[in-house]
Amino acid sequence: MNNEASTALILGGTGRTGSLLADVLAQRGRITRTAARSGADVRFDWDDPGTHTAALAGVDRLYLVTPTMRVSYADQVGAFLDLAEAAGVRHVTYLSVYNADQAPPGIDIAAVEADLASRHNITHSVLRPSWVMQNFADDHLPVIDGVITAPSAGNTEAFVDAADIAAVAAETLLDPETHAGATYLLTGPRALTFGAVADAIAAVSGRPVDYRDTDQETWINGALAAGVPADYAAMMRWLTGAIIAGNGSTPTGDIEKVTGRPATTFRAFAERDAHAWTAEAK
Repeated sequence: MNNEASTALILGGTGRTGSLLADVLAQRGRITRTAARSGADVRFDWDDPGTHTAALAGVDRLYLVTPTMRVSYADQVGAFLDLAEAAGVRHVTYLSVYNADQAPPGIDIAAVEADLASRHNITHSVLRPSWVMQNFADDHLPVIDGVITAPSAGNTEAFVDAADIAAVAAETLLDPETHAGATYLLTGPRALTFGAVADAIAAVSGRPVDYRDTDQETWINGALAAGVPADYAAMMRWLTGAIIAGNGSTPTGDIEKVTGRPATTFRAFAERDAHAWTAEAK
């Protein structure tokens, strides 16, 4: 695979990891094509197959981000991968989820991993990140009136910086042969309680921030009432359920293994993104 002449298609190219990945690859002198419904180099809509062929033209490697806020998409992604393979894509880096192999029936994360493994004309790498730190700086787990509310039963998660995910993704796309068939568990360097996260945000923002544990179903119902699709409740139940049961992600060394530098600490992330909490009170 000729790295110098290669073009990488980045699905979710305006998203949290895709936009960062595009920047990293551009800094490394590689040609990228971001794809999203709007604001990217090319328009790409999972529900509009007419946008798929044009996005793939001249591409030989792909950053695969599956449809968001859905749990059933394996057939749709499989059809796209057929097109990608026919168009000349020879490597796919797939943004999966931590412990994807333990996903409940009906959630297609592992099915996409299996699809990639079954293809013999393309190589693949799988990234399985834990909960991203950026959740606390946007509308996923916001600080509202000085409080973070989420179900955890006091247990921990090794939150990961989206920038570290992008850094690992970049290495797999720059050197597919080295990372072919690899699955990387991407985490931060420490497993933290949500209370510890609240303390770190308070320290960098100069404002009191507390954590409030809550009933899992109450929290999910609140998300559904706010507009989250009903079938996505299964995903939310699984992800929060792992933490509640004490089976949240635990630190691995995979980020350092691939990039040569340690994973970002939550405190370092919070200091870098302190504006998310200091720009205005939420």
